[in-house]
Amino acid sequence: MAVEEEKSMDFEGKKKEKIVEVNEKYDAPHVSDVCHPDRVKELHKGKRPAPGPVVYWMSRDQRVEDNWALIYAQQRALEFGAPLAVAFNLVPSFLGATIRQFGFMLRGLEEVETQLNELGIPFYLLKGDSTKNIPTLVEKYGVALLVTDFSPLRPSREWKGKTVEKIKSKSPNTTVAEVDAHNVVPVWRTSEKLEYAARTIRRKVMDQLPEFLTEFPPVKKQEDAGVFNDTEAIKWNELRKWIKVDHTVKEVTWIKPGAKAAAEILDKFCTQKLKVYADARNDPTKDALSNLSPYLHFGQISAQRCAIEVKRNGKRSSASREGSNAFIEEAVVRRELSDNFVYYNKNYDNLKGAYDWARNTLNDHRNDKREYIYSFEQLEKGETHDDLWNAAQHEMVYKGKQHGFLRMYWAKKILEWTESPEQALEYAIALNDKYELDGRDPNGYVGCMWSICGIHDQGWAERPVFGKIRYMNYKGCSRKFDIPTFVSSISKFVAKLKK
Repeated sequence: MAVEEEKSMDFEGKKKEKIVEVNEKYDAPHVSDVCHPDRVKELHKGKRPAPGPVVYWMSRDQRVEDNWALIYAQQRALEFGAPLAVAFNLVPSFLGATIRQFGFMLRGLEEVETQLNELGIPFYLLKGDSTKNIPTLVEKYGVALLVTDFSPLRPSREWKGKTVEKIKSKSPNTTVAEVDAHNVVPVWRTSEKLEYAARTIRRKVMDQLPEFLTEFPPVKKQEDAGVFNDTEAIKWNELRKWIKVDHTVKEVTWIKPGAKAAAEILDKFCTQKLKVYADARNDPTKDALSNLSPYLHFGQISAQRCAIEVKRNGKRSSASREGSNAFIEEAVVRRELSDNFVYYNKNYDNLKGAYDWARNTLNDHRNDKREYIYSFEQLEKGETHDDLWNAAQHEMVYKGKQHGFLRMYWAKKILEWTESPEQALEYAIALNDKYELDGRDPNGYVGCMWSICGIHDQGWAERPVFGKIRYMNYKGCSRKFDIPTFVSSISKFVAKLKK
């Protein structure tokens, strides 16, 4: 008997170890018994497919545990009796991300390398153009199956499309499969069309949770790396020098990257905050949010794992149950609505992607007189007449994570204080992607589009500049929470950083 050591994070964030005995010749169950077949989409079927090495091209889901793409890739490798490797392709820049976001990602990937090494699974860190690097890797090792995770963003889909075309040409016998390891219900299974609002997708998601919200099988230790025997230790410090990003946006220290830290944050939320989440999540003066969005964005934790643990802890009390329901709405229904929007709408980040009624009303009011007009630089520095907005901007700039409720107010005021809806959307997305740890994400694009273009919303009473787009104002915020308390807390946070 071969002995496999499985190491994983338990719910309290502590490392647990258990010994799993497996036959030397693994008697693998069928892959459909391990990973739901509807999670998998075949992008290219090899002309003469045959068992052989498997590579998981990791991209959006940067974790080892609770990763359906890795689980699927390993299961196929076991069926083939062939080795498995993981590859990550690092680009020098991406959609305005700075060292803040790249640093968070790279430190998380260091943890991925360590975990994969413990499991005997080789990890290749490739640099540059994925449309060249991945096909070259596939050809070099005679890869039979390339598995990739799912992202609806345009750049990711373009890279993937070009990569598949090159593989068809250079390695026609290689099969390429995409696995939605990010959503609880796979985006293509939830709906085959662009959904109009949360109310139209909610039932489609919730009805399928019993089928998809299941526990994950563990990733197994690999005894033989086979052809993947040439990996070298990754020089992480050199990678930081290689990337071409803005270093003026500093990394933050209040939150630690990686799957281990994510598990601890999830535990803290479930045991300390869940009971107040339903009532306090829209109050920026209360510490009620999960703070999981950076980890979810980089795939350092699975939304499915979060949902499983939150639902489990929601049984503790009626308040926890209300918190659990509210969290599932935000972290599952709304997140999957965002992926649906970006997946089915190629104009997810511009005015062309808005509904007709919203586009028309914004056009009707584009020449309305604005009481205030601010430049991008003034907005970036938080130099407006509105102390709440300035504090929200400083929270984004210095903390890297703006409170969820204030993201709506923040973006709507940019519409009110700029020269056109197009400029407002451009500024909001640029600032979000530059400073937020969870920027460049379907949630971020949809948040800006909801606030400025009325996506997933309805028409409201008509008013200057906004037209029928939902309006938010300072007085409304003052009725929800104590603005001076929030402004003071951000001022203290910034002052402490500048010491």
